Amino acid sequence: MTILCVRFQLPPTSEADLPHLLGVLEEFTPVVQALPPDGALADLRGAERYFRRDAVELASVIRVRSLALHGVDCVIGAGPGPMLARMALRDAVPGVTCAVSGEPDALAEFLADKPVAALPGVGAATARTLGDYGLDTLGRVAAAPLSTLQRLIGAKAGRELREKANGVDRGRVVPNAVSRSLATERPFGRDELDPDRHRRALLSAAEEIGARLRALEKVCRTLTLTVRYADRSATTRSRTLTEPTAHSPALTRAAYGMYEALGLQRARVRAITLRAEGLDPADRAAHQLTFDPVDEKVRRIEEVADRARAKFGPRAVMPGGLGGRAA
Repeated sequence: MTILCVRFQLPPTSEADLPHLLGVLEEFTPVVQALPPDGALADLRGAERYFRRDAVELASVIRVRSLALHGVDCVIGAGPGPMLARMALRDAVPGVTCAVSGEPDALAEFLADKPVAALPGVGAATARTLGDYGLDTLGRVAAAPLSTLQRLIGAKAGRELREKANGVDRGRVVPNAVSRSLATERPFGRDELDPDRHRRALLSAAEEIGARLRALEKVCRTLTLTVRYADRSATTRSRTLTEPTAHSPALTRAAYGMYEALGLQRARVRAITLRAEGLDPADRAAHQLTFDPVDEKVRRIEEVADRARAKFGPRAVMPGGLGGRAA
């Protein structure tokens, strides 16, 4: 068991604390993949040799350090690969690491009775198609002829599904730069139903992200939106931008697009978080010239507004949509 999947028990409005918590994992291994809004994968193969402890023992230390340094408990699953660690996480509880052994018999026993939808990457439509033919558990999928699975869901998908149902985990932990990302949150004083107030929060968050990026002379390639609801569930969506940018209107359009795609109707929203990811130096980013005088004017105004905020404070210049009331 060399891979940990960790879910931090963050309060509903504390996604911005995730980079600090990833630092706890990075004390043990540099191979850490963030899973916003509150999780991460960590490859501990090198750490097991260095500390002479197995992954479960190291998980206990990570949990204690997370609590001691940040006051945040965590739930941890461990397995021989990322897929199995994610599945183990679903059976874990705070204080006890759920570990999946790599031994064939133990692995088969762990997977046998789990529903097909428990496999990461298997959607509702695929699970429904397999269920119509009685292949509703991983044990039954593992025992099914490969030709049957390929006929039902396709050649490549059928082969991959059968491998996963038999515990073959070809995934790997891919370190990413979320610890160098920027995030900002907009919690509501009460569970908010009004879409207009949701959009005001998005506008405010995008303006802040843009200003912070420009102050750091950075641009971002990806924007991630997390909407947290009254029942403590959350929806996360990411969008790769047309070009790396720190331009607030472009970030706002992307945020609005992700929000509208959710199709929320009378949703009781508790908090909205925006995260800028894939940060690069601004002087290395290409910008497609539009020869649009309006766009050029907006960018010049943005530069002037940034100078005014630096001198007189962040609320010295605000979009008209945020005037009058704090967002």
